[in-house]
Amino acid sequence: MTKPEDILTQGRSHNEWLKKDVPDSLLHQLYDIMKWGPTSANCSPARIVFIKTTEAKKRLIKHVIESNAEKTLSAPVTAIIAYDKKFYDHIPKLFPHNPDAKDWFSGSEEFAEKTAFRNSSLQGAYFIIAARLLGLDCGPMSGFDNEGLDKEFFSDTAFKSNFICNIGYGDESKLFERSPRFDFDQICKIL
Repeated sequence: MTKPEDILTQGRSHNEWLKKDVPDSLLHQLYDIMKWGPTSANCSPARIVFIKTTEAKKRLIKHVIESNAEKTLSAPVTAIIAYDKKFYDHIPKLFPHNPDAKDWFSGSEEFAEKTAFRNSSLQGAYFIIAARLLGLDCGPMSGFDNEGLDKEFFSDTAFKSNFICNIGYGDESKLFERSPRFDFDQICKIL
């Protein structure tokens, strides 16, 4: 298992994968860790579809841009991190000390969608952290047709895709040099 202090400092985005299965039980563990990350009014709008089977990969890959196709096909699992535009229907259960908080979001579709997107992005980050805690590697990406993917996987729901994330055991021998990051003084201010 990865040391907590290494989750971001040593974690890398992977493009090439070892042929090693990720058991369903590990995906359950991953979710059981990430679900505890905070969201606005505990709204928890993220919805996740884990793509593992050959049939599901065929459905997915037709919506992924060409430069992301091979790394997605070779990944043991690809997670579609989506969000529920009607997450607020679950507020009475998820925020029981103030079930009327549902009304904060249900009155404006635009506000609800911005909230869902923002919070599902947070949950997507928790997803990556949880995966790395469990010794998995990740390859999060955009580079797909959101509308096509949503029709393929979410046609009968109020869900929309946010991003996709390949997960498994990355081939460290295929990593390129780590890309630089900004220094504190370049992008931060303390006022």
